[in-house]
Amino acid sequence: MPTLVLASASPARRTTLLHAGLDPLVAVSAVDEEAVVARHGVTDPQDVALLLARAKAEHVAADEGLPENAVVLGCDSVLEIDGSVHGKPSGPDEAVERWRRMRGRHGVLHTGHWLVDLRPDGSGGSVGAVGTTTVHFADLTDEEIHAYVATGEPLEVAGAFTVDGLGGAFVERIDGDHHCVVGVSLPLLRTLLARLGVPWHELWRGTTTHHPGGD
Repeated sequence: MPTLVLASASPARRTTLLHAGLDPLVAVSAVDEEAVVARHGVTDPQDVALLLARAKAEHVAADEGLPENAVVLGCDSVLEIDGSVHGKPSGPDEAVERWRRMRGRHGVLHTGHWLVDLRPDGSGGSVGAVGTTTVHFADLTDEEIHAYVATGEPLEVAGAFTVDGLGGAFVERIDGDHHCVVGVSLPLLRTLLARLGVPWHELWRGTTTHHPGGD
């Protein structure tokens, strides 16, 4: 059975995969994101997201200590507002300014996904794609913005917001796959794995038992 390796330190990505029945190994990459983007000269938000996802996956895939049946997943998310790319804010001041710009408006969240197949009997190839979701933000007051930034949460995530944490109350609507906003699109990941010849259900941990609903 293939071993999925998540090349990300994001607790939200790992939790999403765990809730979907997967139990990935975590191997955090040490990619310098700004240097990678500068070296390749990319500016399009989708290209940035895919480039960074690929860089992270390939960096981890080069580790000789991985299981020989590993399939490495790299992900990266960026928020696009008015054509500009936004990752994690550099500090509280930038996070406050970001939210003043976002409030009452919408942004487009791009999450790049890249898989590297290391299985000896696999294709030995790699595949990638970008999931795109539109996020509509509430019209926050200055007091709410400062209170949210003071929690530290916006400083740890792309776009300076979450939907699965304290920031969930500040997102009014999502057009698209909400998993993509959390950091990994399950339907897109399933499609990419299938392209490598890895059925989704083969990655489920243990024995899956159906529990019918009831009162």
